Amino acid sequence: MRELTVGKNDAGQRLDRFVSKSLPLLPPALLQKYIRLKRIKVNGARAQRDQRLQQGDVLQLYINDEFFDQPREENMFLTLFKPTLDIVYEDENLMLLNKRPGLVVHADETEKVNTLINHIQAYLYQKKEWNPRWENAFTPALCNRIDRNTGGIVIAAKNAETLRIINEKIRDREIDKRYLCITLGAPKPAAGEVECWLLKDEKKKQVAVYHRPIPGGKTAVTRYRTLQRRGELSLLEVELLTGRTHQIRATMADLGCPLLGDGKYGNGEKNRKYAETRQALYSYQLTFDFSTDAGILEYLRGRSFQVEEVPFRTKYFGD
Repeated sequence: MRELTVGKNDAGQRLDRFVSKSLPLLPPALLQKYIRLKRIKVNGARAQRDQRLQQGDVLQLYINDEFFDQPREENMFLTLFKPTLDIVYEDENLMLLNKRPGLVVHADETEKVNTLINHIQAYLYQKKEWNPRWENAFTPALCNRIDRNTGGIVIAAKNAETLRIINEKIRDREIDKRYLCITLGAPKPAAGEVECWLLKDEKKKQVAVYHRPIPGGKTAVTRYRTLQRRGELSLLEVELLTGRTHQIRATMADLGCPLLGDGKYGNGEKNRKYAETRQALYSYQLTFDFSTDAGILEYLRGRSFQVEEVPFRTKYFGD
């Protein structure tokens, strides 16, 4: 329990507004709940949220210590009262989440609170599986990332050993990730493997495709097969043999078949025709294709997971 004393400059404020200003990490909905549950009292007595405070009033706050911290990027998950996650699979070591398009995985210059990692941490905190005050070093972490406007499966590690193993398996290509995408036009041949080199422009946040080694360029190998065609649209399954920034988007555009909705590498006129503002790209399937020992994750060997629905597939190839 902690106490706050109302000073001269704060006199006359409503209880809920005073506490909200004093504890910016405490979500408004949780604040109201704590007042109802008498976990926030005034002068030792039950209080109402709209009660006007007087100079010298003493508030008793039966609230977790972490809510008294100063807001920082690493504790913003506390402000999420109702974390929203689409859980594909969960056990004591990891979670597989279906990230929706438009959601950033980590905080950036445009979003600090509503991120996938914050929702994960808020979820585990509220389940009492994790608390930042319990750990000396580890924080639940993502093992792979997906662009803001791409949807699909993301792996989250609940402990340090899982994070180490998954990162090792991704590096050694023992985790098979498959993507679905819709392209404008049909690749020729209908199935194949493409090797190129990608050079990233940090200022433009874009990559250029080269067909020969180039200083600073990274090898990108992409395997694809056409599943369906409908008019000028093609539905492809893509496998990444390397994991480079914008690899699928840039490679398909270089093949003359940009992704539907891709504003960076695609066809603006066609995108407007279909009213698509996000690239039609989804990491829809993941298989733990372990070929070496997986330690505490050995039970996942050979298991495959898939999202229930890929919205753009249903929209354009649903019948």
